[in-house]
Amino acid sequence: MAGARDIDDLPKNDANYTALTPLWFIERAALVHPSRLSIVHGSRRYNWLQTYQRCRRLASAFSNRSIGAGDTVAIIAPNIPAIYEAHFGVPMAGAVLNCVNIRLNAQTISFLLGHSSSAVVMVDQEFFPLAEEALKILAEKSDGHYKPPLLIVIGDESCDPEALKYALSKGAIEYEKFLETGNPEFAWKPPEDEWQSITLGYTSGTTASPKGVVLSHRGAYVMSLSAGLVWGMNEGAIYLWTLPMFHCNGWCYTWALAALCGTSICLRQVTAKSVYSAIAKHKVTHFCAAPVVLNTIVNAPKEDTILPLPHVVHVMTAGAAPPPSVLHAMSQKGFRITHTYGLSETYGPSTICAWKPEWDSLPPEAQARMNARQGVRYVGLEGLDVVNTQTMQPVPSDGKTVGEIVMRGNAVMKGYLKNPKANKEAFANGWFHSGDLGVKHPDGYIEIKDRSKDIIISGGENISSVEIENTLYQHPAILEVSVVARADERWGESPCAFVTLKSKVDKGNEQRMAEDIMKFCKSKMPAYWVPKSVVFGELPKTATGKVQKHLLRAKAKEMGPVKISKL
Repeated sequence: MAGARDIDDLPKNDANYTALTPLWFIERAALVHPSRLSIVHGSRRYNWLQTYQRCRRLASAFSNRSIGAGDTVAIIAPNIPAIYEAHFGVPMAGAVLNCVNIRLNAQTISFLLGHSSSAVVMVDQEFFPLAEEALKILAEKSDGHYKPPLLIVIGDESCDPEALKYALSKGAIEYEKFLETGNPEFAWKPPEDEWQSITLGYTSGTTASPKGVVLSHRGAYVMSLSAGLVWGMNEGAIYLWTLPMFHCNGWCYTWALAALCGTSICLRQVTAKSVYSAIAKHKVTHFCAAPVVLNTIVNAPKEDTILPLPHVVHVMTAGAAPPPSVLHAMSQKGFRITHTYGLSETYGPSTICAWKPEWDSLPPEAQARMNARQGVRYVGLEGLDVVNTQTMQPVPSDGKTVGEIVMRGNAVMKGYLKNPKANKEAFANGWFHSGDLGVKHPDGYIEIKDRSKDIIISGGENISSVEIENTLYQHPAILEVSVVARADERWGESPCAFVTLKSKVDKGNEQRMAEDIMKFCKSKMPAYWVPKSVVFGELPKTATGKVQKHLLRAKAKEMGPVKISKL
């Protein structure tokens, strides 16, 4: 098709056009603020020049081993400097970074490493046994065609030195030693094409239909700048890593902090106490957290808190709709809450409940109710709407008519890796389908009313109820099972299993049976997937024999939340 008319016929050339990539941010940070703190981790401190050099060493070390374009590098680690460095070092070598959720079990991780053909596995020393088990499963499954990945173990002085020794005895290379083989002045090259992939991230571990979300350099560039902009982040922001970097690349703040020349404060373990002390000690200005973390901060015992806060702390929350009561309690303590919503498929949060000054005069409860909505599109997302699932027509802005939340634009993923069927469904009719149901209010702000039916969000982690059901069906006493979300005082929500036992099974001791089922689950799935409650009885079904999950959800609601155990 001929180009649209313009006032000129000036072409793109090397002087005026280059691929968008967030990798240039770190080069600039090292130039502008070479001696400013970039990363703090326990007693370790790096400045921007050092971090840039370490990233270049990493890229160079990969290149020396012919790891580059077309390769995937997996990392299994909590929030430590290495996972931050990998966000730059891996793509600087031309490779794609795959951050693996450390809460998954070996079986799932093995599947992800195989599906992504990871050429390198970088693993924090604490999780080495997990990686080792995953690779063992992978080797057993790939009848003789197995090429073991390059294995790099990341040491951490706050951990048991024996674990590191064990990893090294198994042939893993120590991360710092690996960096020494690289050149700190390595001349990395940006991607030729901004559509080149920068990261890969798996949403929930459904093996039936692997959802490996592929993101581009262009999208990462647009979304990291958007992420800083919508939050009003300042240059030199001091950011606390409560949110795992393996969740949607830390919602793009990994790259955004380099653009802002900010400082990353790493947290291996997130507790209310560690959050309060980091605010006092490092003057933290910003952090992100799922509502479950906000809950622990609000309900922390007095001795774990340092209040009043020395300054305003900005908190971004997403991952599940935060209860207005939690929003209210946080703002009373001096935290300023920004509520966002998004998916791995949209680079993390891509809508924001943008605050309006006129809301300041509303009573606190009304303010919290306004702020509990998912809001409007990020600057870097071009299209957001709620549409009728049958006709794809926008629903009226009446706050009542339910439709599906859809997005389009630069904040939407390239697609799912090696999964054409899922891509066809996700991108039907030129929109990305979130699978979340919501309404549009008269002011144009959207609000989720019911999430995609099969996802349970527990402590900010997505759990597929289908996966849990599939595992439960392997239990010898279970005839039928359906798993739904139940409110949970500690985790926001947790899996609740409705079970019909086989006719031969002794139904005398339900308590013991429930414990046996939970024990069975613990041996087969990540701990946070295990149902926290089990209910016995017949499952309600439609005429065609489909389980009526909405009735089970209503039943779970009637049961009230799972209480925090007073043990």
